[in-house]
Amino acid sequence: MNNLLTAIMTKLTGSALSSDVGGRIFADEAPDGAPFPYVVFLIISDVPDNTFTDDLHEILIQFSLYSTSSGLAEITDMYADLKTLFDDCTLAITSTTFLFMKRQSMTTMFDAITTPAGEVGVRHWAADYVIKTRTS
Repeated sequence: MNNLLTAIMTKLTGSALSSDVGGRIFADEAPDGAPFPYVVFLIISDVPDNTFTDDLHEILIQFSLYSTSSGLAEITDMYADLKTLFDDCTLAITSTTFLFMKRQSMTTMFDAITTPAGEVGVRHWAADYVIKTRTS
């Protein structure tokens, strides 16, 4: 799994999405007090999908985009850059054969949070991607 996470971080490094968030991309959770906007990605599930001849895995990854901008431009730009980067992309995963990566769904949320500066609205768009791999 470490090789998959490394491949995702490699693909994110220097991307338009990384630029959108000033490089603030985190695995699993953002640190307390991280400035907005930022991206968090995490593994939702890893389901074996073995056949008699292949050791397959279907992995569900979620990318959560966070923005406190009052308008939609920032979050929609982030989402567009996420799709450009990962929709039907290729990942170079060490010791694993990458088969495909497809966007499965996207959910939008809006919450109010309290920060040291007061209450602010946070847009949270969560995009789920299915990745299929084969281990040799």
